[in-house]
Amino acid sequence: MIRITMLLALAALVAPADAAEGVANAIFLVASSELKERTFSETVVLVTQPPRGGPWGVIINRPLAQRLSEVFTEYETLKNRKDVLHFGGPVQRDGLVFLVRTTEPPPRAVPVLKDVYFVSDLDWIDGLFRRPEPTRGVRVYYGHSGWAPGQLQMELERGGWHVVPADAETVFDKDPARIWPDLIERASTKRALLAH
Repeated sequence: MIRITMLLALAALVAPADAAEGVANAIFLVASSELKERTFSETVVLVTQPPRGGPWGVIINRPLAQRLSEVFTEYETLKNRKDVLHFGGPVQRDGLVFLVRTTEPPPRAVPVLKDVYFVSDLDWIDGLFRRPEPTRGVRVYYGHSGWAPGQLQMELERGGWHVVPADAETVFDKDPARIWPDLIERASTKRALLAH
């Protein structure tokens, strides 16, 4: 079982002032078939670019076996639910990142897509987990993915990633096992068409 210290990776990455000024600018990075690095092989990463620092985000297609009810044992609303923790990436593996789909912008949140936010306000998350449907529109990630300034650009130039427009439905509604196969097919088809 994974032991998790309740740290918030997002809080270390984005100051409250940045959260207030942020704009939704996320993309999907789809690992190319040639990318053999174990951590990112056959992954799709939801990536945003903060005003300062390098791009960062979470892998969206690596659910873990550990249920949220095992991580957040204090919530009766999570008991007997099958919702699981997701592996977000190799950075800060003792921290959690909360991705939330909501029409009302949460406090201390970074906009990612339309009505989708990285949230660092634990009191607000507490309120979500106490609802009758505690995980509706919520994904919790163990760790995150990040790049130093200029690093991702080099990886893109080497062909390690395809860039695909991001959408909330893929993140929240799609079977994680289908995300990479479907997006790599879309990205490869687009690349082939552009080549001709």
